[in-house]
Amino acid sequence: MTFAEQVAGLTVRYQRRTPQLQRLVEDVGVVLAGRGGARMLRILNIRLSRCTVLSQLMRLPLPPLVTPRVLGVDDFALYGDTYGTLLVDATTRLPLTLWEGRDADQLSRWLRERPGVEVACRDGSLTYRQGITGGAPDAVQVSDRFHLWQGLSRRVQDIASAHRGCLPAALPPAGERGPAPAEETAGKSVEDSRAARHARRLFEAVQALTRTGRSHSSVARELGLDRRTVGKYARARTWQEVMRRPPRKPSTLDPYLDYLQQRWDEGQHSAKILHEELQAKGYLGHYQRVKMAVAPLRRGLPL
Repeated sequence: MTFAEQVAGLTVRYQRRTPQLQRLVEDVGVVLAGRGGARMLRILNIRLSRCTVLSQLMRLPLPPLVTPRVLGVDDFALYGDTYGTLLVDATTRLPLTLWEGRDADQLSRWLRERPGVEVACRDGSLTYRQGITGGAPDAVQVSDRFHLWQGLSRRVQDIASAHRGCLPAALPPAGERGPAPAEETAGKSVEDSRAARHARRLFEAVQALTRTGRSHSSVARELGLDRRTVGKYARARTWQEVMRRPPRKPSTLDPYLDYLQQRWDEGQHSAKILHEELQAKGYLGHYQRVKMAVAPLRRGLPL
């Protein structure tokens, strides 16, 4: 049927659905999206595919942006080392906008165009602090709960690691205390573990090279380490600060480490041949584990 004149509330030019039916499809799409919306509409005897429901949903205009009283600012990883900025209404927890990059000028411009922000929740980024100060100088800047606890836990961990050597001095003399508890024995085993000795050697090597004024990239190339790892050891005051991970779990390769060191000292540097020799001795692990185990030896580091 073709209508020469449109009937208000019933027909719309170039449309296949009445306004009331169109609003129903849009409301169901907002609540249930594509696949769920299509199933709900099928119950109402409206046969539409999920793609059609999504298409109608994408055609809806965005609600008008209302400047929030409490604004949340944080970054997120798009891919790799590329980050974006996300603005959220901290009261309703609804996203407001996002853009690629972490730019203080862009954040300042957004805030100047939308005055009214009273409180800004952010992380410890200097970029966001400058952006909020420039765009909303009267807003109170606070740290959100996640970054507050994260910063507090890191600080406590750094202090505990830096002053770990002071703990024995606070204990009473050996004759005045009973047998050593299990925690103290475990602490000593951690200090004497393979990972602790490895961390101590790396710390001493990195500190010795960086004190001569060499860059982190140069030190990383010489020691065969990642530049970020060199930076971590260079910033640390003691080697205990980098020992944040618990001791590794026992590996199926542990009983064969002495044999690997012996064969390496004898001149056998092929991980493939070493793996075959270990298999003959009963080792059931993968070749890749043997390859990773001997990798430090190629850089002059301990096994």
